[in-house]
Amino acid sequence: MPDQPTTLDQLDIRLLRALADHPRAGFLELSRITGTSRVTVQARLERLEEAGVIRGHAPQVDLPKAGYPVLAFVTLQISQGALAEVADHLRALPAVLEAHATTGQDDLHCRLAAPSHEGLQEALLALNRIPAVVRTTSVIALSELVAPRVLPLLESVERPEPSRVPAFRRDARDARDVR
Repeated sequence: MPDQPTTLDQLDIRLLRALADHPRAGFLELSRITGTSRVTVQARLERLEEAGVIRGHAPQVDLPKAGYPVLAFVTLQISQGALAEVADHLRALPAVLEAHATTGQDDLHCRLAAPSHEGLQEALLALNRIPAVVRTTSVIALSELVAPRVLPLLESVERPEPSRVPAFRRDARDARDVR
């Protein structure tokens, strides 16, 4: 049975947006951005990490600028019952950026990156050498129209207000500046 999804409120979404917009910000800076106490920010982010909502803090790599300008989407048809075996093979291929089991005519959809068309051909040949792969079909991406994203989806849903969230307190210096 899959894990229960975490209920996100408006503060969680504000924190996720602040992290996306300011990935190097610490707890104190995030508290200033969201208008919430540092302790609350830290506790919320830890809760989101423990729940698996935040899965990491790795840098976003621009693949073309890193030397991998060829992006392809590949569908695979596999032998009945061979999903785990094929998944192990896919994990071993560095060109496979992600793979998803799907419904429909094809069993898997994969995203691959390569340094050249020849590199893509080598990756496709490696996929076809997997014993349980019956057939592959590939398409090369010409341009990225919408970058991978999740925040617009999360922000599109009305969320409850957080309960009992202490507001950010200004220190004495900031309070004097306001007068």
